[in-house]
Amino acid sequence: MNKRQTAVILVLTLIVAAIGFTSFEFLNGFSAEKPQTNQTKNSSALPVPEGVPEVINVVLVGSDARPDEESGRSDSLMIGQYNRETKQPKLISIMRDSYVDIPGYDLDKINAAYFYGGIPLLQQTLKNNLEVEPPYYLSMTFDNFVDCINELFPKGVTIDAQESFELDGVEIQTGKQQMDGNTLLQYARYRGDGEGDFGRIKRQQQVVEALSQQAKEVTTLVKLPKTIGKLLGSIETNLPNKVLIACGMDFIKGDQKPIKTLSIPVAGSWDYNDDTPSGSVLELELEPNQTAIHEFLK
Repeated sequence: MNKRQTAVILVLTLIVAAIGFTSFEFLNGFSAEKPQTNQTKNSSALPVPEGVPEVINVVLVGSDARPDEESGRSDSLMIGQYNRETKQPKLISIMRDSYVDIPGYDLDKINAAYFYGGIPLLQQTLKNNLEVEPPYYLSMTFDNFVDCINELFPKGVTIDAQESFELDGVEIQTGKQQMDGNTLLQYARYRGDGEGDFGRIKRQQQVVEALSQQAKEVTTLVKLPKTIGKLLGSIETNLPNKVLIACGMDFIKGDQKPIKTLSIPVAGSWDYNDDTPSGSVLELELEPNQTAIHEFLK
């Protein structure tokens, strides 16, 4: 599977995890794949747990690591926020070629931080350069993307494609259509429209919105809890179960608002530079991007 795939799976995973954690059978399935000692076996009642923050910020990482590799680069990087009071989800997409100072490694593309030092170094890099410090993270490789989509959306995901193209043997035509997992993957990772990663991020955000809206209508989530649980057993996260449950309550009821999105770098705050040790990069003016993130997340 090509390395240039998308973090859409991460947002889908978070949504599905939140819904699935309200099912006892889901917890059994998750435990079978990755046993945890702090999970409860009483999920008949679904009150919002105490101690869950009102505003939840999480780093979403799509790693290109293969099954036999310990780490990979953050091929896709997002910051998600969910406000439980206003029911507002927000999503920041960060260009992987953003040229930043990685502590201990000098200037490099931001996607290298995860490869060099995992989540801790990535979090420190985000703090030092963009002044954002999400306390939670969710990281997953994308090898299970196609299977996950096909399991949860057996009739496909409805997408209104803005143009026709072919990528890795998949042909996509302009217009509204049902995409299976592999087609959706190719649509989200396509970058041959002249906009490069900027165009790819637009499609990622379109897919994220579609998944968020259509997840409410997927009745198979109830029928396949153990399967979903095993798929999600490969997630690496420090999100407590109670946080997932609290968010899941809103997704189950359909209370959440449409996702607001932001792309970093913002317009007018970057320049191309193809003469660096890291190859072609986006050189950022940090202050306007820091301000944009601060304003977006407040």
